[in-house]
Amino acid sequence: MRPAGAEDRLALAAAAGDHAALASLLDTYYEPIHRMAWRWCGSADRAEDVAQDVCVKIAGGIRAFKGEAAFATWVWRITYNAALDHLRRSDRQKPTPENEIMALIDDASHETPETNAIDGDLWRAVRALPPQQRDAVLLIYAEDMSHAEAAAVMGCNEKTVSWHLHTARKTLKHRLEAAE
Repeated sequence: MRPAGAEDRLALAAAAGDHAALASLLDTYYEPIHRMAWRWCGSADRAEDVAQDVCVKIAGGIRAFKGEAAFATWVWRITYNAALDHLRRSDRQKPTPENEIMALIDDASHETPETNAIDGDLWRAVRALPPQQRDAVLLIYAEDMSHAEAAAVMGCNEKTVSWHLHTARKTLKHRLEAAE
């Protein structure tokens, strides 16, 4: 077992049933979870759904946390899987023109400087990449993870993450050049 930091010790206390420790962890991680979900989903409402789902999964699964990996890695893995699940579910649902218009109105009502940056042409292009390329780009550049951390979240090795980034850069370059 690796040495535990303060956050990991708090997570181990939560795993042992300390409700205050769990509340503290959820309070600390809610905003970063929401930001990560927003980058995957592209809207405030969808990100809120994912963030709430992640918090429920963390609360329900905290007893399984053993400290073998950093608590942060555990959280990012849950968030990553929840965002992918949400994207898969929304891909299966056929949007109607009315729902699309309501989503645009709702997204515009939540406009902030962060949403402007996230929903810019580059982030839309990133979200349109094939899933593994998109995930690698978002974890490395949007979440500022190392290749090793991204590999742990994605469940692959570092070289695979590097390859996905390389391929994504080429794809984005071609798409953005074509859009000019």
